[in-house]
Amino acid sequence: MIASSQKHWSGDVADLLRVGESFVLADVDTRSTPGYEKDKAHAADDLQSGAADLDEYQERLYARSRVDATNASVLLVLQAMDSAGKGGIIRHVVGSVDPQGIVLSAFKKPTEEELKHDFLWRVKQRLPVSGMIGVFDRSHYEDVLIGRVRRLAPEQEIERRYAAINDFERQLTDSGTRVVKVMLHISPDEQKKRLMRRLNRLDKHWKYNPTDVDERELWPQYMAAYQTVFERTSTEHAPWFVVPADHKWYGRLAVQNLLLEALQDIDPQWPKATFDVETEKRRLAAT
Repeated sequence: MIASSQKHWSGDVADLLRVGESFVLADVDTRSTPGYEKDKAHAADDLQSGAADLDEYQERLYARSRVDATNASVLLVLQAMDSAGKGGIIRHVVGSVDPQGIVLSAFKKPTEEELKHDFLWRVKQRLPVSGMIGVFDRSHYEDVLIGRVRRLAPEQEIERRYAAINDFERQLTDSGTRVVKVMLHISPDEQKKRLMRRLNRLDKHWKYNPTDVDERELWPQYMAAYQTVFERTSTEHAPWFVVPADHKWYGRLAVQNLLLEALQDIDPQWPKATFDVETEKRRLAAT
């Protein structure tokens, strides 16, 4: 079934944005809107329509898990350079469904306790259980992005982690979790504008981090690290999707549709009543 919010796309959203074998990150136009045939004004209506579709699918997934041991769940992995729009995705896309069905995890600098374990240890503590949608605001991929760029681990260890990630995600998908990995891709010029807006607004100063400027100086290294991540970890069972994100409205709409496609693939149905409905109607009417 095609959701109403998906009707203005010229093709399958996942196919349009999936990282394939010949993918080159440098070839992606960050201001493009692949496959979406309308403009920003229409996108707002489609996002609202998609929110209703997403909400229903999420509730069906949650309800089904209460009576069915299929272990179906969804994990949305969000990676991006600072100010690319992860917060907007969480607020406007994920935030449109019942929060009881969401597990949100923001992975920051590892704690002393986390550093005592393998890099995947802390991630495994936050995986979505059956019926839930898990959201990683940054993720285990920080350990092969910042880890490589900032040389926080030996090269041999970084290489080991790619294979460990692929094995980990294979186990996830084999157990019933749909993994949706998204990189929100913005240009350095767009990031500069967004960071400057934060500095120019008193109510946005709290979102600004002086280290963002330091990271900007390493932009080429980060793009190279992302390219390697895509080449090594975009698999058939857990592909990457690169979403051009200079237009926030497009990024939100695209991620919403990627989530919808994952849920449509699961196709959770409302569970049937475990009691006689007509009998219960009569009993209730008599009280």
